[in-house]
Amino acid sequence: MNAKSDGQLLREYAEEGSDAAFTEIVSRHMDLVHSAALRQVESLDLARDVAQTVFTDLARKASPLVRKPGQSQSLVGWLYRSTRFAALTLLRGDRRRQAREKQAMQEFDPSPNPSPDWDRLRPVLDEAMALLSDADREALLMRFFKDQDFRSVGAVLGVSDNTAQQRVIRALEKLREHLSHRGINASATALSVAIAANAVQAAPAGLVAAVSTSALLAGSAIPATTVIAASKTIAMTTIQKTLLVATVATAVGTSVYQARRASTLAEQVQTLVQQQAPLAGRIRQLEQERDEGAKRLALLSDSTARASNNFTELLRLRGEVGLLRRQTNDLGQLLQKAKGLGAQGLLQDDASPSAQGQTNFPRDSWKFAGFATPEDALQSYMWAKSRGDVQTAFAAATPELKQSVKDHYFKDKSDEEISAMLIDSAKDQTGVQILNKLVASDDQVVFQVHVQGMPDKSYSLLTLKQIGGEWKVSNAEDRTDGP
Repeated sequence: MNAKSDGQLLREYAEEGSDAAFTEIVSRHMDLVHSAALRQVESLDLARDVAQTVFTDLARKASPLVRKPGQSQSLVGWLYRSTRFAALTLLRGDRRRQAREKQAMQEFDPSPNPSPDWDRLRPVLDEAMALLSDADREALLMRFFKDQDFRSVGAVLGVSDNTAQQRVIRALEKLREHLSHRGINASATALSVAIAANAVQAAPAGLVAAVSTSALLAGSAIPATTVIAASKTIAMTTIQKTLLVATVATAVGTSVYQARRASTLAEQVQTLVQQQAPLAGRIRQLEQERDEGAKRLALLSDSTARASNNFTELLRLRGEVGLLRRQTNDLGQLLQKAKGLGAQGLLQDDASPSAQGQTNFPRDSWKFAGFATPEDALQSYMWAKSRGDVQTAFAAATPELKQSVKDHYFKDKSDEEISAMLIDSAKDQTGVQILNKLVASDDQVVFQVHVQGMPDKSYSLLTLKQIGGEWKVSNAEDRTDGP
């Protein structure tokens, strides 16, 4: 079972208005966007605002993006660049406010302290990533931020597994060089481990639903006032958060009582964090088990689908074999009837070759004679084979025989290859002679023919049907037991 690509989901949303498709995109990439925003703005609330902005922009720009030439099937690169732009835009006007907010909220932040190495890497990681080319950045995002294997990375980038691995290695080395200029000296291996372990954390619970709803409202044709009202209901605006933080900071600076209470609350929060740490580990373990179960289910579904396809193909082939057997039996009965009529002298008057005109067609007389009579259809077919005329050869057969021949003899063959095969099959044939002709009905005739140049005791039974005023070969059976 293959999941739909980002490009397919975005096209469903842009062209069909599928909210489920857009929600799947948000759910798939929220951790990446939120984590990148959090590294740059250093605030859970501001990171939430950045994520809201990024996915709202995606909803508004969905139609132009799906029509953009060369747009990748993955949105990872676009979302990462948009997150960087949104974070820089927010920080450009809020540097001082962010510093005050960080100082006031440090004691209330329940997030565990990162390791010293990640504490040094975190502030400069996205700045260094921004210096990479789009291709290098996409490779690192897929490998370490989205935890994809090299086969998945290669599928997104349109390259082989080995090429994807080499591209990731080169991009990681470039990132390491950029970081070394900023005082972060680490090997490529240590850098990859640190990024993979810390770059993406789970977004806050409920953020996917909130962002999806708000972004879909902003991206639809709903009036702006409705969008604004819904956005206010879903989450506080940045201005409101700023006022709240400023109020807290002022209260902390001017009131000893409030400062003591804040310290007490911080201790309580820290205690809660310590109590929840075992639960977080258990949650990660359950998530891993869930992912492994999903992979096993996907493999089982693929195996079931392949088995179903093989069974369906077996049933189709059995049906075709049964049809061919019935046609062979019918031809044998018609031949026995023709022999009986010939023995009784009844075939000569209305069904013998001499009564129907020419019965011997040397190769040098073959030509396209049309399909008005069975003899004309036979001559046109032999002429088309000798010249490798694929279109005329197929035109001399009924649609059912044409499809059967294509499936069994010319499957996956080009017209040039079929033409060569027709010419090769007729190269030793010097003529064709009608030995017997049985008129089974007004619209069905059976020819017993011998192809000159083939063994003397061989002959073929050709059944011709009249369709729309033209005679077509509906079945052919080779025999070697003599006329």
